[in-house]
Amino acid sequence: MRSPHRVFLCLATLTIVLSSAALWGARDFVAPKASNAGAYACKDTHPTEHVAAAVDVYNSSPKADIFITHFSDEGILPVFLVITNDGDQPIAVNNMQAELVTARRNKREALDLDDVFRRVAHIKGNSTNPNPHAGPIPLPGGTKNKKAQQQYDELTRAKFTAAAVEPHSTQSGFLFFDVQGVSQPVDGAHIYLTEIRNSNGNELMYFEIPLTPANAAGER
Repeated sequence: MRSPHRVFLCLATLTIVLSSAALWGARDFVAPKASNAGAYACKDTHPTEHVAAAVDVYNSSPKADIFITHFSDEGILPVFLVITNDGDQPIAVNNMQAELVTARRNKREALDLDDVFRRVAHIKGNSTNPNPHAGPIPLPGGTKNKKAQQQYDELTRAKFTAAAVEPHSTQSGFLFFDVQGVSQPVDGAHIYLTEIRNSNGNELMYFEIPLTPANAAGER
């Protein structure tokens, strides 16, 4: 006959397992609603070009709780990017380059979606693929791996993917940076955006956006 203590341990273990399964299957990622970029504390505005870009760091609770994936545990920094075009012509952001430069001059380019997924799903290798028709990254454990599938779906919903920002509109989404092994990746850091172009194909002045407001640098 099983002891009450042993039965209790079995029930507690089962509860934890079922709770974890529910966590990975219960909710879909919902992106934060973006305001005009000029309303954010961390921003760079170009009045003559009528464009503003802003960032908001999602590296700790409660903001990071919108994700199911614990990016900070994987050495990845999620940054919400908002670009507002108050001009009368569209701007192109399909070739935009984003770079994180820390206070200690560590430089990290924004990761591709596949590279982020490889990190969080613990898939070996990198995004370099000699065969462009080889298909998507195989999910570890196959299609039955619900956790990996939900992680991939979350990333595709979250990532900044806009090709353009139409006149008098705002586009937003997340950039992901590899900060594994980087000391203090946020305080004193900046994000630089280049290769944003106007309707004539001319590149706008680069954007330099602090990750923390100047008056809050010592609060984190």
